[in-house]
Amino acid sequence: MNARYTRVVLALGSNLGERNDTLSEAVADLVDGPEVRLLAVSPVVQTKAVGGPEGQPDFLNMVMTVETTLEPLELLRHCQSVENKHHRIREVRWGPRTLDVDIIAYGDLESSDPQLTLPHPRAAERAFVLYPWSLIDPAATLNGTRIGELAARAADFPDLTPFDGFGDFNGVPTAGAVE
Repeated sequence: MNARYTRVVLALGSNLGERNDTLSEAVADLVDGPEVRLLAVSPVVQTKAVGGPEGQPDFLNMVMTVETTLEPLELLRHCQSVENKHHRIREVRWGPRTLDVDIIAYGDLESSDPQLTLPHPRAAERAFVLYPWSLIDPAATLNGTRIGELAARAADFPDLTPFDGFGDFNGVPTAGAVE
């Protein structure tokens, strides 16, 4: 019996500890089994914290696309187990954290389940999600609008900066899909 894979967009962020290493390790941890296969990983961007307590360290953010045989709530538990592996502590909403993994889109599924709302309810307003996503899937849409357009309109777009030698955004290379 062949398993059915669903395409999923995940957003990762970190603003505590060795942020870049944590993101790299989290990508590997998320796809460390046959039920989640990596498709593409975006470049990393640095951003100011959006929401939450004042004075937080800057975040490193990225997006990855995967395909999975896990059902949405199973995938959520998997993402939370990876967060826990990286010492994620949930004390303050939108507070500083070693790792945050959000499910942005799970195929075409729409859900208003309070445990997992899909697509992610604030993704359309967050350039730190939309811009990296647009680099690996420029044709993607969210709620019928291209993600690049949404990113350009997002309040946090001016605060995005490339991370780790990518130069300005006009020259950022797009990460190719993994075969």
